[in-house]
Amino acid sequence: MRSLISSHNPWWSGKEDYTIKVWESQRVRWVPDWIRDVSLEPFSLNFVIGPRQVGKTTGIKLLIRELLEKAQPESVFYFNCDLTPDVEGLKRVLDTYLEFRRSEGIDSSFLFLDEITSVREWWRVIKGYVDLGLFRNDVITVTGSSSLRLSGYVELFPGRRGKGRDIHVLPLSFREFLKVHGVNVRLTGNLDMDLKGALRYEDEIRRLFSLYELKGGFPLSINDDPMAGEYLLKALEGEVLRARRSVELVKGIVSSILRKSPSPLSFSTIGRDVGVSYKTVQDYVEVLKNLFVLDYALYREDGRILWRKERKFYFLDPFIARTLSLWCGERYLESAFYEWVVQSHLARRYGSVFYFRNSYEIDCIAGDLRIEVKVGKPHRRYPRKVLILDREVLPTFLSIIA
Repeated sequence: MRSLISSHNPWWSGKEDYTIKVWESQRVRWVPDWIRDVSLEPFSLNFVIGPRQVGKTTGIKLLIRELLEKAQPESVFYFNCDLTPDVEGLKRVLDTYLEFRRSEGIDSSFLFLDEITSVREWWRVIKGYVDLGLFRNDVITVTGSSSLRLSGYVELFPGRRGKGRDIHVLPLSFREFLKVHGVNVRLTGNLDMDLKGALRYEDEIRRLFSLYELKGGFPLSINDDPMAGEYLLKALEGEVLRARRSVELVKGIVSSILRKSPSPLSFSTIGRDVGVSYKTVQDYVEVLKNLFVLDYALYREDGRILWRKERKFYFLDPFIARTLSLWCGERYLESAFYEWVVQSHLARRYGSVFYFRNSYEIDCIAGDLRIEVKVGKPHRRYPRKVLILDREVLPTFLSIIA
């Protein structure tokens, strides 16, 4: 155990961290903005939540690199909990470090427990040690795939967070994708002015959007790692199994959504497709939603949400959509793909997205925006305040959103 802990913390012996070496070798690399949101003031219990392969570990290691510029190396502790078999193993890891720091005369530490949801009932140890006051002078940051949110673990720490924060890490939006490629579109906050102002970056926006359609916002796919899709699928399958759900049924549900999008769908329609009840589909959709794979837009009319109406499902990242399409062997319509990209960006910006349909359809309603996504030219007239996004306008719009 001591050897494993030591290898996780190479800075204790003046060595460089392997994750940082890999990051430095990447053609496209960036320091994620979210690491600035991690509270570093004792006592803090931070939760960093997001899908696997999104760059949580690299972000944590970059934060550690900054901390080492001012903190005693032995006061910074990192451990990957994927290597801990059970809750007793986690307890041994923590006890070993607490004993080590006492021997070094350290009374305040920064502890990073990565992918802690790999350990069943991990929260019992953390909660117990917090209640015993063992971390009263410390900053603890735990990271987890979305099963951290899925199982409601965050809510198990009422009054035990101190100054801690919740940080959600998502794949890069197109605007963030532009930024890491050196294109920083300036914003005024006025939609019309920002759309006009983005014209100065038009050539770069179009070129980079064609890349974003293929690569999405995951670090490995952005850097053309040939294993990016396989890693994403294995991570998804692992999370589904941890949630005690069927991978094959997930594949069936995703296939149905891919095949029928962008049409609104009910849980019952999908259930008939895959041979299960609507309640089972509803349960699996919530699992996939909590795993940051997909989400849905609800029907809204005259300011009211109609919960019983069909939903418009969308995938949260272009690379997720393309990878799942290959996984399922199911194609999707080009019009559906562009609608997903717009919906996912609006959801980031406004928190939720809706749709409306009667004699005409409005694909996306978010905040004060009403948007129709059209691959070709629209064949009907829309109300004056509906913004029509075709392939010409869509990349520019995305560059100023989220």
